[in-house]
Amino acid sequence: MSHPNWKRVVIKVGSALISPNQQGCSSHYLLSIAQFIVRCRANGTQVVLVSSGSVAAGAHLFPEQEKTNIAVKKAMAAAGQTEMIATWDRLFDFPSAQMLLTHADLRDRERYVSIRETIFSLLDNNILPIVNENDTVTTDKLKVGDNDNLSAMVASAAEADALIICSDIDGLYDKNPHEFDDAKMLKSVETIDQSIYDMAGGAVKGGVGTGGMRTKIEAAEKAVSHGIDTYIINGFTELSFNMLLAGENPGTHFKPHAKPMQENVHWMRHTSNAQGEVIVEGDFDASLAGDAQQLTSSEIIDVKGEFSVGDTILVRKEDGTKLVKAKSNYSSCLLNFIANQENDDFAHEFEEKTGPIISDQHIANLEKE
Repeated sequence: MSHPNWKRVVIKVGSALISPNQQGCSSHYLLSIAQFIVRCRANGTQVVLVSSGSVAAGAHLFPEQEKTNIAVKKAMAAAGQTEMIATWDRLFDFPSAQMLLTHADLRDRERYVSIRETIFSLLDNNILPIVNENDTVTTDKLKVGDNDNLSAMVASAAEADALIICSDIDGLYDKNPHEFDDAKMLKSVETIDQSIYDMAGGAVKGGVGTGGMRTKIEAAEKAVSHGIDTYIINGFTELSFNMLLAGENPGTHFKPHAKPMQENVHWMRHTSNAQGEVIVEGDFDASLAGDAQQLTSSEIIDVKGEFSVGDTILVRKEDGTKLVKAKSNYSSCLLNFIANQENDDFAHEFEEKTGPIISDQHIANLEKE
């Protein structure tokens, strides 16, 4: 195989590579990754680095007994973030830039577009974006929770050709290779279904990261639906990166969908969080992805949660069947009021003047889930 013809690649590096012993940052495993980034750039490939490690890098600065405290963990992230960025910066002779994101940034369409523009501007000026979740300010409600899924969201935002997720094993195995000697690695995955998730098991035991193989598969599913080649590789060995540069597959290759989702639909489905739900009657069978106007207040039997105009909502049936995620043109308060009107003519006239309940431009079909 020849050298991969990537225009843009995102590489995700986890805490175990950055701070193997939680005693600050170590460049031991990062040198081969940095060299890979240098060689990619020399070949004309733009690179975005998604790097965990701030909490692990800052851990040694705090008393052991306090490390489970949430406020202390956020302080560990703040202290470790500067060391993590400085460690990467020392390995390059070109400028890098720090981008700290939360899920709140990504799920807000205006901020998401702003993130895209910043990434493109940095790359156009030959600056390496280094992205991490902003652990100092995130709450359970606002966080992505793991940098595997964050890297897929970033890869989609950056319109990357490939996503490379570094792991502590060579790829995806049919069972845990740490426990079973006869475990076999999958070299390629055409379709991500439940059987693939069943191979993943739980999170890493005793590790310093927040994700396991499952979050890597979730990330792969997000990325391939956007047409992005995705690889899970062993980030601890230089051979993995040499093979990638030679156009060879060192781990597990998740093949992209032949017909990728449009960027705005992909964002709606995989990045934006539903702030509330609209429940429709069980016999509702309209294709909302084809015509948003078919959802009227007369079809609605319940409105759950509180949401504003422009928020993402989930439209589903009484039995739980998910129909679409979409941008709401109405607040939950107003939608409740209209749906509860006994006079259908009032609701019909209101919608005639105000427009459809959900936006035609921002709909992600969920019926095949």
